[in-house]
Amino acid sequence: MIRKWEELPDWMQCPEVKVYYDNLVTKTLSLVLKRIFDVVFAILILLLTLVPMIIIAVIIKCESKGPVFYRQERVTAYGLVFRIHKFRTMVNDAERLGSAVTVGNDGRITKVGKMIRGLRIDEIPQVIDVLQGNMSFVGTRPEATKYVKEYTKEMRATLLMPAGITSEASIRFKDEATLLTGEENIDEAYVKKILPQKMRYNLESIKKFSFWNDLLTLLRTVAAVLGKEY
Repeated sequence: MIRKWEELPDWMQCPEVKVYYDNLVTKTLSLVLKRIFDVVFAILILLLTLVPMIIIAVIIKCESKGPVFYRQERVTAYGLVFRIHKFRTMVNDAERLGSAVTVGNDGRITKVGKMIRGLRIDEIPQVIDVLQGNMSFVGTRPEATKYVKEYTKEMRATLLMPAGITSEASIRFKDEATLLTGEENIDEAYVKKILPQKMRYNLESIKKFSFWNDLLTLLRTVAAVLGKEY
């Protein structure tokens, strides 16, 4: 459930965020249904994919040194920082070798990593984050802290709800890594070119938020993974 306005962090209590807040507080039923769906669906996926995830974990471990999971710090609702669960698709300590975002043909990506990235399998462990309440199936993708610091006041409205595994922005920018290929300063290009475009979709999704729109986004995500272009 969404917090009371006066309980939000001071840096979120601004007119730009209030517009989105006032819309969300009228969506109590959709918010309740969203959380119930998240918990039930996350448990179901965890049960169905437990054996495949164990196999993938073994393959990752055999291919390269390092942990099975990628646990980078990300930001979710109200600015809470958590460590996301994703299958590691890059060499160990990849962040020390480059940007927090990935570009096309990134040399840090392992052979197994390239395969599971293409199938979006690396995202499956995030059901753990959903069960913990740090994420939802649908919502603004959780950004690294350094990118959240670059948010405009309006962009902070995306932190009124838990971060998501997928979103309309994720669907539209599923080839984000390719868009950044060739940029000299990856972080600067992401903040100035990609992030503002993604946020337009994220903010629009909050304006139109409903449980049914979340379900539609999930269906569109499946279609996008299967090859449909939007």
